[in-house]
Amino acid sequence: MRLLLLLALVALAQGLGTRVSLRKMKSLRERLRERGLLESFLQEHPYNLSAKYFPGIAVEPLQNYMDDEYFGTISIGTPAQEFTVVFDTGSSNLWVPSVFCSSPACRNHNRFNPADSSTFVSTNDTLFIAYGTGSMSGVLGYDTVNVAGINVQNQIFGLAETEPGTFFYYTPFDGILGLAFPSIASSGATPVFDNMMRENLVDRDLFSVYLSRDTQGGSFVLFGAIDPYYTTKGISWIPLSAETYWQITMDRVSINGVSAACASGCQAIVDTGTSLLAMPVPAFQTLMDTLGASSNGEISCEAARRLPELVFHIHGRAFPVPARAYVIRSGGSCSLGFQGMDAPTEEGELWILGDVFIREYYVVFDRANNKVGLSRL
Repeated sequence: MRLLLLLALVALAQGLGTRVSLRKMKSLRERLRERGLLESFLQEHPYNLSAKYFPGIAVEPLQNYMDDEYFGTISIGTPAQEFTVVFDTGSSNLWVPSVFCSSPACRNHNRFNPADSSTFVSTNDTLFIAYGTGSMSGVLGYDTVNVAGINVQNQIFGLAETEPGTFFYYTPFDGILGLAFPSIASSGATPVFDNMMRENLVDRDLFSVYLSRDTQGGSFVLFGAIDPYYTTKGISWIPLSAETYWQITMDRVSINGVSAACASGCQAIVDTGTSLLAMPVPAFQTLMDTLGASSNGEISCEAARRLPELVFHIHGRAFPVPARAYVIRSGGSCSLGFQGMDAPTEEGELWILGDVFIREYYVVFDRANNKVGLSRL
């Protein structure tokens, strides 16, 4: 009976929304470790993850992508020029490398050539985004952006002219497609999804994300629809506390029924562009002690098998994340997928619910009602 129900739901989902397949690739951390470059890279490129969420003029430290694994393909221009991008709910700009860029990081990635596109419109406006490991600068232009068959005409995007340093050189993606709100877009650029809504290119003003746990395929971003195959356990709707990032209020975090962090409530951002669970340094240290890990998150793989669930209490409901989700196994070693950061807000401490959390839930990002929906997988 369940199989028939699921088949029916799959049939129902067909034709609804536009699905962008995401592929799971080795993370930057894994790629650097395999080449024996990880230690020196981390020493040369110290970073502060929290800077992404307090951008000032335009600060977005993409060192955060060290552990990212999920990427999709879009095209820009006429005829189409393809790019691999991160679909990032933690930022709002679209940018890709351009042929005007001679940085090593541009030369080994796909670069957009405006001269090859009959629909490109140039501007005199510039884009600058500062990173902890360097910066990206370039110009803004307009062109047709195709996302899995959705043609967004006259979409503003950044053409990178400089990408100093070595960080982007090693990343497996070309650029970034931001899916957060216009209020945090650098240079006032209108985000891609806002134009999709404005031009009535999506059936509903929402998109949803599924990130596979172990397999290379199956992950996707679905624009304009909710796939019922992934919501058979119902959807818990959580109102946003700010229309900037996909920010919500979290009640507390518990282990074995006992509050372990965020005891007085805190803010949390649901961010597909962050691989780990990021939290204030005091909470990080407390969890390391409680779970028996070292100060940098390392733990024996034997001990990791006995770790309890981490339960996030949000909007009156419990959202558990089991140990198999937050323990990262690399070769013969294990570590916890947590990261400490300093990010106080006016509303209290800030957490980032990255892919470690998202992999356990089908997530709906609802712009029509400014809510996030979570459905247990």
